[in-house]
Amino acid sequence: MASLTPDQLNFFRKNGYLIIPDALPPQTVTTLLAETHRLLDSLSLTDHPMTRFRTGGSTGEDHVGDDYFLSSGDKIRFFFEEDAFDASGNLLKPKHLAVNKIGHYLHGLSEPFAALLQHDADIKARPADVARALGYNDPVCLQSMVICKQPEIGGAVPPHQDSCFLYTDPPSAVGFWYALEDATLENGCLSFLPGSHKWAAIEKRLVRKAGDEGTEMIDNEGARFPRGDGGCGGEKKDGEEEYVAGEVKAGSLVLIHGNLLHKSERNTSQKGRIIYTFHIIEGEERYDGRNWLQPPKEGFTRLFGESCGKQGDLI
Repeated sequence: MASLTPDQLNFFRKNGYLIIPDALPPQTVTTLLAETHRLLDSLSLTDHPMTRFRTGGSTGEDHVGDDYFLSSGDKIRFFFEEDAFDASGNLLKPKHLAVNKIGHYLHGLSEPFAALLQHDADIKARPADVARALGYNDPVCLQSMVICKQPEIGGAVPPHQDSCFLYTDPPSAVGFWYALEDATLENGCLSFLPGSHKWAAIEKRLVRKAGDEGTEMIDNEGARFPRGDGGCGGEKKDGEEEYVAGEVKAGSLVLIHGNLLHKSERNTSQKGRIIYTFHIIEGEERYDGRNWLQPPKEGFTRLFGESCGKQGDLI
């Protein structure tokens, strides 16, 4: 399959995101949805800590950080919507309508999701080809998630930048976001602030607290823009403050620059919005031990070859 066209590359570099319709064939979408439902059916509530996924709250500081979350980098785990519970902590919905997301090692432990990273995957814009087109030397996939955005209770995600949560020095994250169901204004599609990757610095980063006692946002003392990313670090221009909705059909791929400001609204509809997303970083950049997500023993998954476990010495 072809990689990115010159026009697609130019659009991504200018705007910080790119929508590729029909990136996944219908049969692949069906297979991934079936795998999602199989995983949801397999969830046992008997010994689950009922961890709720929090996205920062009104201050942007309130993020999930228990051990179940912090040790999920090499596992498949389930995190609930905040509004899936009553005041006493009891689930208000069946489990398959209460889970916010499944993560963070689907690309390593689930065969259907892992298949998307294969060099012979029957999809448009194979991840390795996209990474090569974007200039990566050693791209590695470090996390993957299914996000369900449940009907009526799917929580809003405030404006954020992915490199705040998956920090390398300098920043290098890019998100691959696949719609497995149609994403609309009603069920909480993504919205982007076009061009914000050029002026919105990575000023904060999510790290583990001392002793792995949760997570916290701290000031970023490292680089705030990607290496050699032409135009990044510039000044915001007048008129660059209006978000653009990204309504997409099932099978679409959205590429998201790690510095781009993007968000999604609450799902107030009767229809879910299941998506699959994973992130890559440049394996040659420093990834330190303070990041909330740490590599599995075999290292992060290389798109061009073997796993990568390289960590820098940034403290």
